[in-house]
Amino acid sequence: MERLVSSVSRPSIGSIRCLPQLMLNVRGAHKVHRESFLNASSSNYIDEMYEQWSKDPHSVHKSWDLYFRNQVYQRPPTLGVNPPSPALTQYYQMTGFLQQQPAAASQQQTQLQTISSGTGGVQEIPLDMKAIQDHMAVQALLYGHHEAKLDPLGILEADLSGERPEGISLSSHKLNESDLDRKFILPPITFIGGQEKELSLREIIRRLEDVYCQTIGLEYMYINSYEKCNWIRQRFEDPEQKKLGIKDIERAVKRLIRASKFEDYLKKKWSSEKRFGLEGCEVLIPAMKMVIDTAAGKGVDTIIMGMPHRGRLNVLANVTRKPLEELFCQFDPKLEPSDVSGTGDVKYHLGTCIERLNRASNTMVKFALVANPSHLEAVDPVVQGKTRAEQFYRGDKAGDKAMSILLHGDAAFAGQGVVYETFHLSDLPAYTTHGTIHIICNNQIGFTTDPRMARSSPYCTDVARVVNAPIFHVNADDVASVLHVAKVAAEWRCTFKKDVVIDLVCYRRQGHNETDEPMFTQPFMYKKIHKQTPVLKKWVDQLISEGTIKQDWYEAEEAKYQKILDDAFANSKSPAYAKDKNWLDSPWKGFFTGKGPFPYPKTGVSEETIKTIGVKAHELPEGFALHRGLKRVFENRAKMLQEREVDWALGESMAIGSVLLDGHHVRISGQDVERGTFSHRHHVLHDQDKDLVFHVPMNYLSPTQGHYTICNSSLSEFACLGFELGYSTTNPNSLVIWEAQFGDFANTAQCIIDQFISSGQAKWVRQSGICLLLPHGYEGQGPEHSSARLERFLQMADEDEDQVTEIKETKHLHHNDLAMYQLDDVNWIIAHLTTPANYFHILRRQLALPFRKPLIMMSPKSLLRLPECRSSFDEMTTGTTFKRIYQEEGAASQNASDVKKIIFCSGKTYYDLYKERANNKLDTEIAIVRIEQLCPFPFDEIRKELEKYNNAKVCFAQEEHKNMGPYTYCKPRLACLLRSMNDARAGEINTCYAGREAAAATATGIKSSHYLEQKTYMQQAMAF
Repeated sequence: MERLVSSVSRPSIGSIRCLPQLMLNVRGAHKVHRESFLNASSSNYIDEMYEQWSKDPHSVHKSWDLYFRNQVYQRPPTLGVNPPSPALTQYYQMTGFLQQQPAAASQQQTQLQTISSGTGGVQEIPLDMKAIQDHMAVQALLYGHHEAKLDPLGILEADLSGERPEGISLSSHKLNESDLDRKFILPPITFIGGQEKELSLREIIRRLEDVYCQTIGLEYMYINSYEKCNWIRQRFEDPEQKKLGIKDIERAVKRLIRASKFEDYLKKKWSSEKRFGLEGCEVLIPAMKMVIDTAAGKGVDTIIMGMPHRGRLNVLANVTRKPLEELFCQFDPKLEPSDVSGTGDVKYHLGTCIERLNRASNTMVKFALVANPSHLEAVDPVVQGKTRAEQFYRGDKAGDKAMSILLHGDAAFAGQGVVYETFHLSDLPAYTTHGTIHIICNNQIGFTTDPRMARSSPYCTDVARVVNAPIFHVNADDVASVLHVAKVAAEWRCTFKKDVVIDLVCYRRQGHNETDEPMFTQPFMYKKIHKQTPVLKKWVDQLISEGTIKQDWYEAEEAKYQKILDDAFANSKSPAYAKDKNWLDSPWKGFFTGKGPFPYPKTGVSEETIKTIGVKAHELPEGFALHRGLKRVFENRAKMLQEREVDWALGESMAIGSVLLDGHHVRISGQDVERGTFSHRHHVLHDQDKDLVFHVPMNYLSPTQGHYTICNSSLSEFACLGFELGYSTTNPNSLVIWEAQFGDFANTAQCIIDQFISSGQAKWVRQSGICLLLPHGYEGQGPEHSSARLERFLQMADEDEDQVTEIKETKHLHHNDLAMYQLDDVNWIIAHLTTPANYFHILRRQLALPFRKPLIMMSPKSLLRLPECRSSFDEMTTGTTFKRIYQEEGAASQNASDVKKIIFCSGKTYYDLYKERANNKLDTEIAIVRIEQLCPFPFDEIRKELEKYNNAKVCFAQEEHKNMGPYTYCKPRLACLLRSMNDARAGEINTCYAGREAAAATATGIKSSHYLEQKTYMQQAMAF
């Protein structure tokens, strides 16, 4: 019953209680199997629920209340006399359930049912078991998506099975041809009868086939809501719902003309260019437009979209209405963008943001098509994060104004795990976008792979069942059905605020791209495709033959669009249309107010602000029961505040609190971030005496503060980081932070890091100020809890290791401060900090800069509780700022000429080096310089240290293995800097390294080995 759609209700449990062996056919994934419809435990449970409901309808769950109110339920005779309702008695009499049986009827054939007589007495009437079974069989007739005619090519069954499901044959229900003209009462949950209350079995079957077995296949019976299932039934079983008005038909024809002729035009003008056309699924455009029209009519005015490369140019041209001139100029190899500031991307990856009038609703609608890489489905969570942010900033708490649409390919939807991860965000309080409309361009092939070899599930859409999303399969060559499905999908999302899937079963007229030869691997399919009549011609011929539209009207519309294409092509030669900013999917109005020069920002705050945050961040509501362990934590924090000091957690609270007091929104998400993986943050407090009572003190700093969102995420990195990236691109004036549980796990989101964060601005002119906190440090916890792979982030920095950075004036960058120039010019910022004060400043600097760059931070673990890792208020108050390096401030700095060795390092290893130096009494002979900001590399400040300690041997120390960590990044830059200074030490830089030897794994899992490695590299660092 779960796999197949039934348009009629399941039988009343009470009415079949006397049939313990009744079996119904249930369609499994690929094979038909039989399972008991009712077992003793489930029936007893339902009886108990009914007894409870009969005493008090409010005492049971709403779903049970709906069931008992709308179903004819009768307790079995074994539970005592329970007369049926008059309606049920009438039902029995009309349908032959009450028949006089021979006295000798066996117990197996007859059961006595106690019912109320018309005079108030009680009579026992035998029930005809054959009649009961017949009625049960009719109510369980299973017609639906497995028999629907979904493939336009007529090759494959939609569910990859060529067998006819056993459950839809008459014989499987012990019915035969003689039963076809018997009349049956229709249950209240079906709409196939219209005004009729009973139909013959023949007519029931015909109407069910018309609804469920033609070009639409529906999956929704797994949805555990009577209201929602009934809502869907009504919209598909009522024939009036599917009718299109003449205006709707004409509008759809125009849209299909645009979709089809656009592809023809590109093919004609640029036949050898890859464009990943939409041929074979041109109906996608009128389908999307119907979705948008319907949603806009219900108040939606912002549509955030994500899609793969197939059909992207068509969607840009005919859904967002991107100017055709801007599209066509992308095909011209001679035109260079007049405002180019990066590497750019291929045209079928680009996004856009356009606001225009939607004529169907007569309202303004903003369209944002998010740029994406070739990595299929990777854009899904980015779109969801951007949509959530749009809703948040507008106060759209129910998703009434902003909505997301995601387009997918069939192979990717079934094969890419991020689809599943993204679905699992759909109903989480801090992640929901209140329903997404998913549209699958089901080409029935993935590149060259047959779907029968590409997935184990019957449908490519089966992953959507995990969130109870209804799935509407539809034959893409039946335009009317497609439009109806699109309309219902939009209505579903706007009504129930839940996800819905449209499976647009189509074909791919070309190969994977226009230069590919599909006949190598799919000869049979492509012989069919070559003979297939295009959907536009097929539908228009039908409409003309029916007299719905006129031939001359159609030809006029076709000619009108042809002229639009020709004019746009002629105009596209102008350089004015070749601008990168035209492809920006997340424009920030009013943010980029000038070209500079900009001063380096001061990020300190007043001591009064620090104290206010320190007090307010630990205040509790009256009667709130705090955990006794947290009471000690709060007491220790109070002592630190009295001593004018902060540890790492307090420094973070000061940064976030001060940003909030500045009026900015802050969002932190990730696994266990509310408490913190290492139990250090505690920004969400839980009442120890009351369930689900919690308090977020940082939201009660001031009535005028920004909103603070801190939320534990699902156990996902890929989707959750993608979500936060999308969130960060919406508003530049918010601080968005994603924290990994351990930095080691961030590589599960490597696609988002590589394809979006590190290169997003270069490819798509899209900036982001997202901050990644990646716990990193070698503390004997093994190879999966030690390294955030700092070296990989540094490798992706777009800074030249063979050039000492100098300010170069360009048309895009105007700076007179080297630090600001570097920050503006680099693709992201990478830091490995050693003090809470610097952590405080770098978070505040993210919003103080006049541009936005991603911040990648190796965050600490053991430093969270290290007594030496504290900062004074004096390092955070007004006038202070972020320090790119920490100079040596000890005894060595007083006699620089006598220093024999200068050690550069970053992160936690500084405290180990500092302690080892003291133990060896080398404070005057070894200087230690901490590089806090690794990228962009602080050449100017390091030059000063090299000049100061000009007699000292240069060494780089790290706790990571030699082929990991910052060494391979810093070594060539130190050497380049020394060469530029004509310093002889440039040739010695390769010989002085202190750290672990090269290895395959990031860290040892053996404690003794860990301590031995630590001891060895400390000795190396202290040696001359």
